[in-house]
Amino acid sequence: MIKKIIVISLILNGIMYAEEENKNIYERNCLPCHRYLPSSLGDMYMRYLKTFSGEMTFKASLKAFLKEPLEETSVMSNLFIDRFSVKDKTLLNDKQLDEAIDIYWDLYNVRNKLK
Repeated sequence: MIKKIIVISLILNGIMYAEEENKNIYERNCLPCHRYLPSSLGDMYMRYLKTFSGEMTFKASLKAFLKEPLEETSVMSNLFIDRFSVKDKTLLNDKQLDEAIDIYWDLYNVRNKLK
């Protein structure tokens, strides 16, 4: 009986590990925290897009904020920041951060959906 439980546990653990490995850097590093906030990543995308209208300025400003998050450089409202504070500094390196931001841009960019 114990052997069956151990085997089943190992199989389930392997399946969960395989599912985690199939996720991209954006899904592994951004979605888990943002899932519980009242403002979705789509809403945050639109705030960044209104403030930094071009792709290059959008990505550069988001990257700078994620590397050094400050209340003064956040596009979120003061009410949001008062309730949830400013996020912690990212642990991703520049290459990983660029990849995650590119995925984020492509996911919510409405221009790609109009083609």
